[in-house]
Amino acid sequence: MSSFPQTRLRRLRRTPALRAAFAETRLHPAALVLPVFVKAGIERPEPVGSMPGVSQHPVDGVVEVARRAVDLGLGGLLLFGIPAAKDASGSGGWDPDGPVPAAVRAVRDAVGDELVVWADVCQCEYTDHGHCGPLDDRGQVGNDAAVAGYVRDALAYADAGVDLVAPSGMMDGQVAAIRAGLDDGGHEAVGIVAYAAKFASAFYGPFREAAESAMVGGDRASHQLDPGNRREARRELALDALEGADALMVKPALPYLDVLAAARDASDLPLAAYHVSGEYAMVQAAAERGWLDGPRAMRESVVSIRRAGADLVLTYAALYLAAEVAG
Repeated sequence: MSSFPQTRLRRLRRTPALRAAFAETRLHPAALVLPVFVKAGIERPEPVGSMPGVSQHPVDGVVEVARRAVDLGLGGLLLFGIPAAKDASGSGGWDPDGPVPAAVRAVRDAVGDELVVWADVCQCEYTDHGHCGPLDDRGQVGNDAAVAGYVRDALAYADAGVDLVAPSGMMDGQVAAIRAGLDDGGHEAVGIVAYAAKFASAFYGPFREAAESAMVGGDRASHQLDPGNRREARRELALDALEGADALMVKPALPYLDVLAAARDASDLPLAAYHVSGEYAMVQAAAERGWLDGPRAMRESVVSIRRAGADLVLTYAALYLAAEVAG
């Protein structure tokens, strides 16, 4: 390798066209997935205070978002449901007329197969205590009871027409159970994107408002990963792959880019990363105060997640970023 002055790395950075031509990591709309909150019983979008630009939507509103996503070439929508009523087991999650199945059917009627439709599989939005499944005598989520509910959720969403289910509860054995349930139910074509390395993170705070899933006591530390445990995350990723996951996910993204990069090196499965509500809200809040260039910081955040190895990035900024790329 020659040295300066023969070697001048700035030659390939001199103009916008040169920088674009030699970019190593690119944003493409198909690599972006938009999380969408669909709420029963509302007639118009309701903004989420802690997440500027994000709303809870009625079913008709989800259809409008889906049409825009198709126009922009987005990689898909991930649906979260907020039911009209909640109970201790989260039974609203598998209601065939619940918000997610209703939205899936409406989106299919509107755009057919032009858009990949995901459904999150967990009970936290559906339980009256905000935890990820029924609670046992110790006040912790009962693993096997929760998994049984996830299977019922997945079947309801598959019956409605989803392409992918994304189990996020971090219960042991959830991927294998859902795969068996889908196959037995005639849905062998529905894929599973496993939240394989999901950490017990402080960055989920705004999501709790958006999904109306605040916990009544306790936390999720008994089933989500400790933020310091990289080796355990590697085990979780490997187990979900063995159980039949079609793709793996790391959540959150930015504080765990090392985990994401290690997952990319270890697995040939498609890899997703979730740019979560707190990561999104921090940029928005700082931008509102004039502390940084919000659009540039958001773009840089998502590019860094792609650079670390994510094939897909789930981000609340997906529509904005896709429009920027298209424009």
